[in-house]
Amino acid sequence: MKVQVITIGDEILIGQIIDTNSAWMGAQLNDAGFDIQNITTVSDEEQAIKDALDQAFRQFDIVLMTGGLGPTKDDITKKTLADYFGVGMVFSESTFNRIQRMFEKWGRSTTEAHRLQCYMPENAKLLFNKMGTAPGMWFEHNGKVAVSMPGVPYEMKYLMTNEVIPKLSTQFTPRAVIHRTIQTIGEGESRIADRIEPVTDSLPDFVKVAFLPGLGRVRIRLTTTGDNEQELQQLLDEKVKEIVALIPEFVFGYGTDKLEEVVGKLLIEKGKYLTLAESCTGGYVSHRITANPGASAYFAGSIVPYSNTIKVNQLKVNPETLKEHGAVSEATVIEMVKGLLNLMGADIAVAISGIAGPGGGTEEKPVGTIWLAVGDNDKVVTRKLNLGKKRLQNIEYTGNQVLNMVRQFLLEE
Repeated sequence: MKVQVITIGDEILIGQIIDTNSAWMGAQLNDAGFDIQNITTVSDEEQAIKDALDQAFRQFDIVLMTGGLGPTKDDITKKTLADYFGVGMVFSESTFNRIQRMFEKWGRSTTEAHRLQCYMPENAKLLFNKMGTAPGMWFEHNGKVAVSMPGVPYEMKYLMTNEVIPKLSTQFTPRAVIHRTIQTIGEGESRIADRIEPVTDSLPDFVKVAFLPGLGRVRIRLTTTGDNEQELQQLLDEKVKEIVALIPEFVFGYGTDKLEEVVGKLLIEKGKYLTLAESCTGGYVSHRITANPGASAYFAGSIVPYSNTIKVNQLKVNPETLKEHGAVSEATVIEMVKGLLNLMGADIAVAISGIAGPGGGTEEKPVGTIWLAVGDNDKVVTRKLNLGKKRLQNIEYTGNQVLNMVRQFLLEE
């Protein structure tokens, strides 16, 4: 079944907020076997919404809409839908009673705006929204389905998970859509593609391959659809093994694996504690590590030695090293690792020092020059990055590379 998503809101069009709803909906629909083919964003204007619906119903079986269902005057989706389907508005007593109970529980009273919010198109089947005041609305039109949901992400997600996808799966017959994703790091998209070409060139027509590059990372996704799910699962598993055999040094995970999670699991397996000294990344890598539940089992702590004074006083970097080589140097990050191991009492230490940009570079050390070091009491491995002038991209890229250095360091033990 072909699906279109329509998001409604001027705030999306002018860049005030990012449309994360559509990405989430696309992933859920795909997993459920529905073919999402188009995503459109339209303004909070009646004619724009109607035009989008006209186009959608000409091409797609299912239209999913988010936005414009609140209690304020700018939320016009319900009235527009009633006009589009040529029906009137009716008051939903059950919705209003539920809103009143919610507000009484919070010690507040409802307003006239909340009462007006309870007027619905008379042809709408209401979908229970446990997470908010606005119910979802289900419409059937010439054998096709339209669903309108709030734009608030947690409300939309509740409705999609508990109401919309179950009803769609009952009314329509989705096909099996199967994905396999291989997570790689350390090589670019074109070279990865060249290395695995013997496998991708031999894929049957019903298996698609996609390369999804990121900052220093590439995801390889295999996708197929069909009726015999077991055979398709087996086929993709075989192809994944063939691909991994060609690029084993670059593969760090599968599916939705995160690099920091993979590193955490390796640290636990090895019985090691990690510590970091992040100068130019300012704690970014530590944040990624501690965002994972259970990080205390392998993460000792970190320090952000942004100034040379902290490098000298806390990490015991030799002032002569800084004078001779500078803070952004191999010699300095090596000493930072050694000092950090003593300071934190951890098993493995990471040191990062660089010029993230967009200013601060010199002819000898331009913006984007970043030194990394990973080591223990027996050895220290270093790497120099030569990046661009975009600060946030440099920080994220550095985070990916240093986490991969830790992964490789652990695997080589």
